[in-house]
Amino acid sequence: MSTSDEVDRIVDAWQQERPDLDVAPLQVLSRVSRLARHLDIARREAFAANDLEPGEFDVLAALRRNGKPYALTPSALISQNLVTSGTMTNRIDRLEFKNLVARMPDPTDGRGVLVQLTQLGKSAVDRALEELLVREKSLLATVSKTDREKLASVLRDIVLPFDEESAGLEI
Repeated sequence: MSTSDEVDRIVDAWQQERPDLDVAPLQVLSRVSRLARHLDIARREAFAANDLEPGEFDVLAALRRNGKPYALTPSALISQNLVTSGTMTNRIDRLEFKNLVARMPDPTDGRGVLVQLTQLGKSAVDRALEELLVREKSLLATVSKTDREKLASVLRDIVLPFDEESAGLEI
């Protein structure tokens, strides 16, 4: 079994063509990019099996993670999903049409609205999450638990500055 992958071939080719450049970042980030494509396919398949789009799952998941009564304001959903208000409105509209969420008056703000997960929505997001986790575990099947923990830590170190930077951005 070969231990060389497509990224190794790409890096080798660049080193031959551009020996003046340090192409070492490609060793990590090209693999992250390729893995992200495989993860995107797995997510889409898991969600499609439950009649959901990825963005719809993200909204339902935010509501479900929030705990009972599984309700958030649209602005909280926007913040958690890092999307524009127009995108969030479209997602909520689609989910409401599917009876997966309901809009209701915010009891703490007479002019505000809460988006609440319906029982059908709770069941849909739970099934989709279970399906997603099966697929994600299969993506990591060749990696030991110790290496997964190390990888999670290293990736956290890389992502954290971006998360902190985007926390204050207006979408």
